[in-house]
Amino acid sequence: MPSSPKLFASAAASRRSSLRRILSSPAFSAACLLFGLAGFLAAAVTLSRAPSPEDAPRGRCPDSSRPLSVSVAWDRRPGDAAAAAADLPVGLATGSRGRHKVMAFVGIFTGFGSVGRRRALRRTWLPADRQGLLRLEEATGLAFRFVIGKSNDKSKMLALEREVEEYDDFMLLDLEEEYSRLPYKTLAFFKAAYALFDSDFYVKADDDIYLRPDRLSLLLAKERSHTQTYIGCMKKGPVFTDPKLKWYEPQSFLLGSEYFLHAYGPIYALSADVVASLGALRNNSFRMFNNEDVTIGSWMLAMNVNHENTHSLCEPECSESSIAVWDIPKCSGLCHPEVKMLELHRRKECTGGPSEVSESDDR
Repeated sequence: MPSSPKLFASAAASRRSSLRRILSSPAFSAACLLFGLAGFLAAAVTLSRAPSPEDAPRGRCPDSSRPLSVSVAWDRRPGDAAAAAADLPVGLATGSRGRHKVMAFVGIFTGFGSVGRRRALRRTWLPADRQGLLRLEEATGLAFRFVIGKSNDKSKMLALEREVEEYDDFMLLDLEEEYSRLPYKTLAFFKAAYALFDSDFYVKADDDIYLRPDRLSLLLAKERSHTQTYIGCMKKGPVFTDPKLKWYEPQSFLLGSEYFLHAYGPIYALSADVVASLGALRNNSFRMFNNEDVTIGSWMLAMNVNHENTHSLCEPECSESSIAVWDIPKCSGLCHPEVKMLELHRRKECTGGPSEVSESDDR
């Protein structure tokens, strides 16, 4: 086998000779000069367009240029003309997005008549600007958005569009915003939240509670042996069978005389495994009761979830351990929330430190 190395060496020597001739040619030298000039010009253009240190964005907030508000169309069937005609305005849509990683996503349920409540929240425990929301997310691992459906009233939708443009803190669901259909909104919320956010927990909250995000973060960050967890201030009680009562349940014959254990509606959290199971099922496979908290409780009863009873989520007064404060049992949130929210925020025991609401906020 001595011939093979010789043949290989001869071919290699021939290639080296040809390469030397090419490298020494005038054409190659000219090509190198042109290539170098092109690289120099490209670098100069790049440097001229780069922002100066003074213009560079400050802070460590992630994705600060990406819109926070998003409109979500869910469970729409192809060719559904009625659904297509009921689209949200184009200006409210943000297009496709990847799943954003946070420890927990908090959807604050609100409605078209709750402008004052949203204003009160933004003046107290919820930041009123996108950079503030991103800083809160970075500090606590919690992302917050107001959750609302749509309306056939064009003036309401136009006002909502202006609010979205100003504050950029909404999740807009492609369903009619009606209190009587709150269970359907809740299911749509969990499905949309799971599609948009990669979270350990998904939290449903109302827009009339005073919340401590830092303490909610600590609660959700605890180590748990159960991957399927339902966290809330749990309750039982008699089923309302009188149509004249606010919490009347038309399907009371399916429930008996007393409700099963379930969380109060103003705030509760579901772990990712639970929400993934909800998202995998069809809408018409769920039993919908008249009351949203009972509906969610019935689904949790049917699943192998751990019920975690946390009374700090339903305290009537601010305390060293309170996470959510509302006027239990007088109201299903704070009574007169637009006023009470500002009053609570002035108290040191509510904020954890000195916090004042400016005079302009009282107007």
